Amino acid sequence: MGKAALVTGGSRGIGRAIAERLHSEGYDVLTCGRGRRPEDLPSAIGWAQADVSDSEQTDALAQKMLDEYGGVALLVNNAGVQVEKTVAQSSNEDWEKVIGTNCRGVFNMCRALLPSMEKNGGVIINIGSISGELSDGNMALYNASKAFVHALTRSIALDHGPNVRCNAILPGWIETEMAADAFALAEDPEAAKTDALKRHPARRFGKPEDIANAVVWLASEQAGFATGQCFRIDGGLTSASPLQPMLFS
Repeated sequence: MGKAALVTGGSRGIGRAIAERLHSEGYDVLTCGRGRRPEDLPSAIGWAQADVSDSEQTDALAQKMLDEYGGVALLVNNAGVQVEKTVAQSSNEDWEKVIGTNCRGVFNMCRALLPSMEKNGGVIINIGSISGELSDGNMALYNASKAFVHALTRSIALDHGPNVRCNAILPGWIETEMAADAFALAEDPEAAKTDALKRHPARRFGKPEDIANAVVWLASEQAGFATGQCFRIDGGLTSASPLQPMLFS
């Protein structure tokens, strides 16, 4: 049995890329989602149907890792949802959906696995967002939820070292269904994409594999002195002043 990793929200997009990359790196991987196992998920990757916003279900996931995998060396909290609304537009149901998954889900998973990780060692990587630092319009709950993830990351690193390292990755525009949904909200989605590309010094959007690459490094001993940090992986989008995109046109 190799090193065991649990990746939440691995049915598609960033989570799927992370699960598959970790498997290729020799990890025994279990991933999860609220729906049934995706038909195209490689058979070597384990699947559990679970809602991370429910603490009983996250406790069961943690126990599954202990019973079937002998523990967990790496936890990647990737599961996340978004609602495209302002504060005034947001309902109680929107709050429960976004905060439940993006905040409570990360908290639940960390709380369930930290006792084992403190004893045996481990790494936690939380998938945050540049939106938790520089807010997107009409995304109030999502922006706030990711800021929570960043702050929780620092607290875990502070309170639970040295056997546990905890960092966050802050993706920018990554080519996923979630990003496509966000562009679809624009009056002219294609024009919005063109404008967004001009704002990236890398001159491309990210791919899920870009985030998976960062996860592999942060999980490795090469990153052994990195903890409590939030790493932006955004093609340089947030490196420029607000006026800089004018120079890219």
